[in-house]
Amino acid sequence: MKYLDICVTTLLVLGALHLGVLGFFEFNLLGAIFGEGTALTRLIFALVGLSGLYEAYNFTIGYEKMHHRWCGLPATVKH
Repeated sequence: MKYLDICVTTLLVLGALHLGVLGFFEFNLLGAIFGEGTALTRLIFALVGLSGLYEAYNFTIGYEKMHHRWCGLPATVKH
């Protein structure tokens, strides 16, 4: 599962960089590399979206499991 966490985080960072380039320079980097609207470009966007859902789950409902996976200790949440 740690490998999945690393892959997901990498995809999210690359997705954020892509959105930054798109926002600041109005340049679609993925479209320039893989072609506008191709199946590969859409697949990459879908994977980034699924990565976002996975991370949202990990930082809300699955926080204790993720914390235990990375730290080896049970998570303690102070209220």
